[in-house]
Amino acid sequence: MAWSKFPYPDDSYVHTPASLKKAWARLHAGDAEPFPKDAALVDAWIAFHAGEFEKAAKLGLAAGMDGYSVANKATAIYANYLEKSEKKKLAMFEEVAERCEAQQKEQPKNAAAWYWHAYALGRYAQGISIVKALSQGIGNKVKNSLDTTVKLAPKHADAHIGLGTYHAEIIDKVGAMIGGLTYGAKKEDGLKFFKAALKLNPDSAISRVEYANGLVMLEGKKKMEEAVKLYEEAAACEPVDAMERLDVELAKAELEE
Repeated sequence: MAWSKFPYPDDSYVHTPASLKKAWARLHAGDAEPFPKDAALVDAWIAFHAGEFEKAAKLGLAAGMDGYSVANKATAIYANYLEKSEKKKLAMFEEVAERCEAQQKEQPKNAAAWYWHAYALGRYAQGISIVKALSQGIGNKVKNSLDTTVKLAPKHADAHIGLGTYHAEIIDKVGAMIGGLTYGAKKEDGLKFFKAALKLNPDSAISRVEYANGLVMLEGKKKMEEAVKLYEEAAACEPVDAMERLDVELAKAELEE
């Protein structure tokens, strides 16, 4: 069954190989992905940024393991934002995690292999419930993959978001004491990672959205005003591609609730 279409098509998200290269640093401020050497992968990334997620995934997979980064990102972002079926969404996250584990063995220094593993497992955990995921040992896998990502790519803003969310989710679900003793989760570390992500990628809507969510999980209602301000900033961000547009629309939807 075909994937759903990206609901906000915009010509400004469509690139040529030359314009993609020029915009690359801004487009990949979040994931520190290097510009691809293979022309087929350039086409896959063009499809990704335009919101053609299924095409991007297919082109990436057709290029073999070097194409896993774009294929995994396209699949994970599509599953998170656009897939309506919960069952299919979870299956897609599992598929990404499995591909990442294969990639980690072959390309252990590829930060994307570790980051998309953490992202897919983290979203899968949210889907089945954080407490259930922790009992299955998923939390440790997520943290290990995020720590490895940051070690390999210190400027990987999205991995810093992931680490902030890791600390916030665990403290929110099991409490500060158990979270700290069993999973090494600390409020101050969570806040530190969110701030670092925003510093590394100041134009990011998703950094603000996740920071807002984390603030409420870590600090409660007393930080609600600050969280709303972050949502407002996120909603006002200027998206430069389809993924960022989905982030901005998420922030707008949260403000309307």
